[in-house]
Amino acid sequence: MWLTIKTREECRWDLVSLGEVMVRFDPGDRRIATARSFEVCEGGGEYNVARGLKRCFGLEAAIVTAFVDDPVGRLLQDLIYQGGVDQSLVRWVEHDGVGRAARNGLNFTERGFGVRAALGSYDRGHTAASQLKPGEIDWNEVFGKKGARWFHTGGIFCALSATAPEVALEAMQAAKRHGTVVSYDLNYRASLWKSHGGKQKAQEVNRRIAPYVDVMIGNEEDFSAALGYEVPGMDEHLSTFEAESFKQMIAKVVKDYSFKVVATTLRKAKTATVNDWGAICYSDGDFFHARNRENIEIFDRVGGGDSFASGFIYGLLAGKGPQWAVDCGAAHGALAMTTPGDTSMATIQDVLQVMKGVGARIAR
Repeated sequence: MWLTIKTREECRWDLVSLGEVMVRFDPGDRRIATARSFEVCEGGGEYNVARGLKRCFGLEAAIVTAFVDDPVGRLLQDLIYQGGVDQSLVRWVEHDGVGRAARNGLNFTERGFGVRAALGSYDRGHTAASQLKPGEIDWNEVFGKKGARWFHTGGIFCALSATAPEVALEAMQAAKRHGTVVSYDLNYRASLWKSHGGKQKAQEVNRRIAPYVDVMIGNEEDFSAALGYEVPGMDEHLSTFEAESFKQMIAKVVKDYSFKVVATTLRKAKTATVNDWGAICYSDGDFFHARNRENIEIFDRVGGGDSFASGFIYGLLAGKGPQWAVDCGAAHGALAMTTPGDTSMATIQDVLQVMKGVGARIAR
């Protein structure tokens, strides 16, 4: 059941991601409703994975998305340039002057502190990315003529509109035809499904998509909300997830959908700024656990799961095996939460140090 991954020599990209990229507005130490200034950066669940693979791990990554050709779209383009993700597959949509037909997505997120949880507020209705339709992207060109070793998308993109899941399915089917590994991050967001079917619709969509997935990624809440699997005691301590009930759930998921690999992050949020953090991976009948990190301090939790995914995918693309991959993903996710913004500011040397258990003494 192990993955067969194409060589770098036969592909233009190591990874291609499909998803929406938004401008994130960060109020810093203040709250969204009381802020007078914001820092901006780019972010989006599927894009964050591509950027992590490029910026931290040095692989070639591209993003498939759509922007309205206005100053906000060009800001996103400029921000992505800094991360180095290939934008040659981005579709540009004409601006109608006010954004009635299509617009670019915005994401306001405050980090939280102590007993005050982090808070996100989306402003992403009728965006250009949400209006992508089957037939608009030449996936045979992407996966056949140019070539990609890995394709990644997720539940955030598929929640954006009625057409988004059809685009994802079209891409996955083309990827499978051309021998590209397919990963999917369940990434359930209640706010995105609220106006069109809630959990029931999310499960309907994700169950259609799941048969095309080789590597399924998520946390315990994602598997419950987005696929309908229940894990007894999932609100307890991290050690709960090593229990037989969790392993039985994963075994059932794999049996139902024939995933080659399943990976999940394990988080217990004690406060907004103190979390327990770990990860687990299932492959070929075995479980592989990353070291649980208790009471890690969080600066900005957004993007921790995406950075886990990019580190985990890197380990598999590098042929390091599931244990190394889950350790790499957990270390990269932990590091991403020590800096502001959705995307990782870590280097591969930082990740390797954390994996080795090197302390936080100043390096100079």
